[in-house]
Amino acid sequence: MSVTGYCVLAVTILLASALQASIGFGIGMFAAPIVALVDPAMIPGTLIMVATLVTLMVVVREREAIDLHGTGWALLGRVPGTVAGALLLAFLPHRALAILLAGVVLGGVVLTSSGWIPAPRRRNVVLAGATSGLLGTATAIGGPPMALVWQRNSGPALRGTMSGFFLVGSLLSLVMLGLTGAVDGHTWWAFAVLVPAAVAGYLLSRALNRYLSPQRLRWLAIGVSAAGAVLLIARELLAM
Repeated sequence: MSVTGYCVLAVTILLASALQASIGFGIGMFAAPIVALVDPAMIPGTLIMVATLVTLMVVVREREAIDLHGTGWALLGRVPGTVAGALLLAFLPHRALAILLAGVVLGGVVLTSSGWIPAPRRRNVVLAGATSGLLGTATAIGGPPMALVWQRNSGPALRGTMSGFFLVGSLLSLVMLGLTGAVDGHTWWAFAVLVPAAVAGYLLSRALNRYLSPQRLRWLAIGVSAAGAVLLIARELLAM
């Protein structure tokens, strides 16, 4: 990895981690398209590791606001979704995975910006958990389904509940990726060198929570994610 490439990734992870720690989701939507452009081998393993670290810090900070009941039902759906995502990653070619990743981002952008709010009933929460497990394991973008079903929550409850779900779910994804051989030395090395950026992003979120509204951060994530996904699709199409 070149110095320029590392700087791009470090800044991306810093901003994505700040976003994740501020609104409870977004690290995949924000970072995955850019990371895929610089170093595709980091998708999804390294990005899931970074997300795990950030969500762990948020869970500790917002532990009193976590909805354990809702998290439990979401995790019930996450398990089969995680298995399906690991199998998809094992058999899908790189170019197809990159285009799928970009499509997931654009789909998440459309849904999260449309204002659609599904009722957080048990069935919807389980279904969202399964979809998040599949997408999160295959592409490191598992946030949109859970953000949709829990978007009526706000502040610490949203950040804490989302982070509690993603912490356990990300660990499950990493186990499945390890069993399918998708986690190797490069995955761990890339994670290690990006840890400082992730921690800095978490610390930045503490300041952002005081001065910037979650709504503004959400729209920033949507805009950058859409632009990154379009660039990723363009790169793959031009490479054909």
